[in-house]
This record gives sequence, C-alpha cells and structure tokens, in this order.
Amino acid sequence: MKIRSSGTVLNRILFFICTLMLMAGCYSFAAGYAKQQTVEAISTKVLRFHVIAKSDSENDQRRKLLVRDAVGEWMSLKLSKAKDKAECEQIIEENKEQIKALAEQVLAEDGEAETVQVRLADVEFPDKVYGDYEFPAGTYRALQIIIGAGEGHNWWCVLYPNLCFSAEGYDVTGDGAREELSQVLSPAEYKAILKEHKYKLGTFLLSRP
Repeated sequence: MKIRSSGTVLNRILFFICTLMLMAGCYSFAAGYAKQQTVEAISTKVLRFHVIAKSDSENDQRRKLLVRDAVGEWMSLKLSKAKDKAECEQIIEENKEQIKALAEQVLAEDGEAETVQVRLADVEFPDKVYGDYEFPAGTYRALQIIIGAGEGHNWWCVLYPNLCFSAEGYDVTGDGAREELSQVLSPAEYKAILKEHKYKLGTFLLSRP
C-alpha cells in the first residue's frame, strides 16, 4: 500500500484553501458590484435633503433645525404634486431664491442674520436607516442648504419620495411611505432597501460627509 507523502497532502490542503479564498473573493466582488448597481439605480429616482449647520455649537445646531423645519415644510407642499425626481429638481431650481430667502429670514428672525447657500448637488451619504428602510451609502442628488461656513454637523432625509415630513413630524415610515416608495422604485430596488426589523426614528446628528 502506497503512503502519500506529507508534501502532497500539504499541497492539496493549500490548493483547497486557495480555492475557497478565490471563491470568497469572487462572491464579495459580485456582492459589492450588485450593491453599487442598486445604489446607482435608486439614486436616479430619489432626491435627498441635506442641511449643514454653521458650526457644532448648541445654538448653531438649534438654528439648523429651524431652517430644516421652515424649508422642509415649505418644500413638502411645493413638491407634493411632483411626478418624478426630474420634476422635483425643476421645482427646486425655479425656487432656489425663495428657499434662500426663507432660510435667511428664519435665521434673522431668530436674532442673528446669516448667509445661506442653496444648491442642488451630488452628495456622498453614508448608510441611513428610515424606519423599515435602509438607503445604502453612495452619491445621491440632494437639495443642500449650507448655513454660514457650513462646518457643523448636518441633518438629512429623503425629500422625494417624501420620507421627511408629515403632520406627525419627521421620517415618515407608515403606509404612505410604503406606497410612495413602491411607486418610485422597482420591486427589486424596493426589496433591496427594505429591512425586516423596525427602528424607532428620531433626528440624527451625523458628521458631515
């Protein structure tokens, strides 16, 4: 009976390990590519809302939320009849000066005038959970409002379809959100962001991307 050399056995073990590592690498690459494709597909259909505070002082963070409230509520009415993301962007472009004036008015009425920048921009967002949904990290088009130097923590949500504002507050996660998302996204895209477990949402102060 032949006895296999230890070198042959070791070579086969190494070959098996290398094969497993190669398979794992291919799977990881495929999963990453699929996620990137999903992000790109979703980003063409949704519009984010991004408000950046002047600084991280308690007062500047409070004032950021005043701007968020005023502009968000005004925009939710303006965009309520928009049929798609492109129409949303057109409405924003047509109303940028009014948005800027509204934000600056709110800040002035709060006791201190401040310059505000308003723009539509491609912004890098991290993973973000909205109730039953998780939007993957990536580049998204956003209505971006920068207060003063814009060096503070920021606030964001999904402006279209509206996951930002309702009569009850922020981050809509009920039947209305499900209906709007299912109309805007394909079944595969909707499934990709749907989370099986639920989260209680609030306002998150996150580091500026």
